[in-house]
Amino acid sequence: MPRRYIFSSESVGEGHPDKVCDTISDAILDACLAQDKFSRVACETFVKSNIVVVGGEITTRARFDYNAIIRQAVREIGYVNNDDIFHADHIFINNYLTAQSPDIAQGVDAKRAKGKKTAEQGAGDQGLMFGYATNETPELMPAPIMFAHHLGRELTRLRKRGAVNWLRPDAKSQVSVVYEDGKPVAISNVVISTQHAASVEHAEIQKFIIEKVIKKVLPKKLLTPKTEFLINPTGRFVVGGPQGDSGLTGRKIIVDTYGGMGRHGGGAFSGKDPSKVDRSAAYMGRYVAKNVVAAGLAAKCEVQFAYAIGHPQPVSVHIDTFGTHTVSEEKIEKAVLKTFSFKPADIVSQLNLLRPIYSKTTNYGHFGKDDPDITWESTDKAPALRKAAA
Repeated sequence: MPRRYIFSSESVGEGHPDKVCDTISDAILDACLAQDKFSRVACETFVKSNIVVVGGEITTRARFDYNAIIRQAVREIGYVNNDDIFHADHIFINNYLTAQSPDIAQGVDAKRAKGKKTAEQGAGDQGLMFGYATNETPELMPAPIMFAHHLGRELTRLRKRGAVNWLRPDAKSQVSVVYEDGKPVAISNVVISTQHAASVEHAEIQKFIIEKVIKKVLPKKLLTPKTEFLINPTGRFVVGGPQGDSGLTGRKIIVDTYGGMGRHGGGAFSGKDPSKVDRSAAYMGRYVAKNVVAAGLAAKCEVQFAYAIGHPQPVSVHIDTFGTHTVSEEKIEKAVLKTFSFKPADIVSQLNLLRPIYSKTTNYGHFGKDDPDITWESTDKAPALRKAAA
């Protein structure tokens, strides 16, 4: 008998308070990189009610109006409704950004420093990063998180297009997928909660979401008569966004990655320039894992590597294919080490990361997107891996 189980993943919309913060942090990062590609940025954002607080460390030659960048980011999310106190034109902004610590800078800089063992660029921090890929979807991503992202993206598209006038920016989606013998066979449950204007009835919201979002987006073959739809299950979601809950950069790390299907090292992405291996090495891990699966060397692949601050080489690299490998994992690991370099400077170079591309990553996952700027989704190294593993 094949093993049957259910796995669930969630996504959140652009107007979720935590994603508002991620969006602002990445908008500031992109503004810095647009003028100075060597900017060092670690920007954190906090929002509550009508207040935005930005803090962290930025060293850059870029000069721009931080308040204007923040207001534009909030405006593009869609917080422009007069029935919400969090409004792009009315928020109060507090800026507590300072320069990067010189002690951290000397570890990252590609030059010698007292006590540093090498003149190469080192990792911006210690830590461990994971990359993951699976062949269960065309994007080589886990089905539950991709389905949840697709729902959120479509809901946002309809809201911004003005399909109905009662949709508001804050939203969440969640999809529970039934697996048999490791493969998706059905969807058991779909949950969508969306902020809305006070004037609309729950029945209208429910009908719209089921007919115009869920049934348009999710694979028909996986929706069955037993699939349960839970739409705004509390019955009312008028007060949302930063008015209803506080938000903070980096609190949606599972949404940003693999929906819990792949492991996570704990580091957040948004607001960090690519000298921070929390972000760049996680992108590299995805690049490696996706190419391993695309090369046909495994149906699933997880890559883990770890760094010491200021050190240019990872202290470990590990490959796990969960028993799905078509050649030995030892051969896959050797092929990976032959094909890719995990030095922080080489990661930045291989993935062309010194560009203002990060606002494209903020919402609906940093992985699984089809965009030429998102270089870690390329499978260009699959032929080289196949050859190296032969």
